[in-house]
Amino acid sequence: MTGALLSFCVTAVSVRGLAGALNIFEILTVRSGFGLAVLLAMVAARAELRRQLRPRRMVTHLWRNSAHFVGQYFWALAVTVLPLATVFALEFTMPIWVALLAIPFLGERMTPSRAGSIVLSFLGVVVILRPGMESFQPTALLVLGAAFAYAVSVIATKKLTVDVPTFAIIFWMNVMQFPMGLLGSDPLFVLKLDQSAILPALGLGISGLTSHYCLTNAFRSGDASIVVPIDFLRIPLIAVIGWMFYGESVDAFVFGGAALIVVGVLWNLRAESRRFGRQPVAPPERREPADA
Repeated sequence: MTGALLSFCVTAVSVRGLAGALNIFEILTVRSGFGLAVLLAMVAARAELRRQLRPRRMVTHLWRNSAHFVGQYFWALAVTVLPLATVFALEFTMPIWVALLAIPFLGERMTPSRAGSIVLSFLGVVVILRPGMESFQPTALLVLGAAFAYAVSVIATKKLTVDVPTFAIIFWMNVMQFPMGLLGSDPLFVLKLDQSAILPALGLGISGLTSHYCLTNAFRSGDASIVVPIDFLRIPLIAVIGWMFYGESVDAFVFGGAALIVVGVLWNLRAESRRFGRQPVAPPERREPADA
């Protein structure tokens, strides 16, 4: 989880570092291009991975990866214009959308704990955004859009994991998202990268892979009741980074709203573990921020 927390923060800082030289499409192309290069090297070196890549359920892959790309675009754009703590806090509203979308698409039912989690998360969003007040930032709606897109990708991921290996899901994600990024990129955008952009570009590429690897293995190795609360430490951590490096003020409303969202998620997590009569289970697979 330490690796995951650092990776998410490195991703956000790297996006900001590249924003002056590249547009959002080009930034996402750097990320998926680096990931694709690493994955292709792994495929070339390991025959068992090549056997996992037989094209299967490609329409669902396209649905998942398109939604995830939209979420990445909104999230990366929000990172360039909003305080980092606000972005990370609002990103945790994704479970609201997952719970709502799971009813029609996965046949799951709305339980009291899920409904309570949705209400608390909604109140947390209201506290953070403060609509109708001078402090309201319409651009914060970008993060809510990203959370919804990520939730759509989670629903598709749950459908894929029935019979598609995790490596194949990640591989086809990078294969499909690389040309998506190129659609909005200057063909020669790599030439825009001067010496000051090389480090953020490497940070973005590496953290895009390590965030998923670390978080997935954390959930595999430990109970969600331990892992999820640690994941919420991203909010104060990124707030400190924003304050130290970008002069962003620590907003009490952001932390107050984030606390409501956190309580809602933990309440539902505890109720779900009791309902299934076993140790707490991992929540649906996250996105890389920007995750994710």
